[in-house]
Amino acid sequence: MFKKKTAATALAWLCMLACVSVVAGPNDYIRTPTVEYGEREIDLKMGGQRNRDGTSASATSLGYGFTPQTWWFTEFYVKYAKPPGESQALDAWEWENKVQLTETGKYPVDMGFLLEIERPQNRSEGYELTYGPMFQTEWGKVQGNLNIFVQKHVRATETFDSELHCQMQIKYRDSAKLEWGAQAFGNVGQWDHWSPASKREFKVGPALFGKNKMGTHEAITWNAAVLVGTTQATPNTTLRLQTEYEF
Repeated sequence: MFKKKTAATALAWLCMLACVSVVAGPNDYIRTPTVEYGEREIDLKMGGQRNRDGTSASATSLGYGFTPQTWWFTEFYVKYAKPPGESQALDAWEWENKVQLTETGKYPVDMGFLLEIERPQNRSEGYELTYGPMFQTEWGKVQGNLNIFVQKHVRATETFDSELHCQMQIKYRDSAKLEWGAQAFGNVGQWDHWSPASKREFKVGPALFGKNKMGTHEAITWNAAVLVGTTQATPNTTLRLQTEYEF
């Protein structure tokens, strides 16, 4: 128990240090390292943001995911975006893969690895790769998550930096039907040469979580957050929602 609490405390401090020193799209979401074998899901992600110049933007994605192996979750989804002053349009196709590296609950920290491959509609962007480790731990009824991802473009005709992104989540697990906590998303810029503090992106805010069972193998899970930008490089406010139908 002492080792688990020590690891949890260390992870919490690492979360804060990583994010305070560190934008995701308005519908970006927190990835978790665990895989539930046999589960299939239809996943809807939505988000809108208010930029500092008064403009707004939104994004939506719809996906289907399943578990080919006990340790592997894969999902295919289509993404739509509405940049400021433009109409909503198809933005990209994406293939997400999540690998669970440790048995759930066996060690003080659960670990996983994420690999996402995105094909933007704008072919000059090539392919966007997002990859990196995911961590999750618990102390009592509190669950903490920390993800550190590198995002880069390959086979692109334009020049893109390889960026370092951070995700953090804290959740108080009192009742599966309604739980509360906080979420945060950050971007320090180029992974090996961080941007000045004023140009880093970071948004954080309260979040709600819920799960409604509809049968033995069916459920609707959701999480929503109101995020506030803490730097001039981050949108003022972001509203995000993720809903999953699990079956």
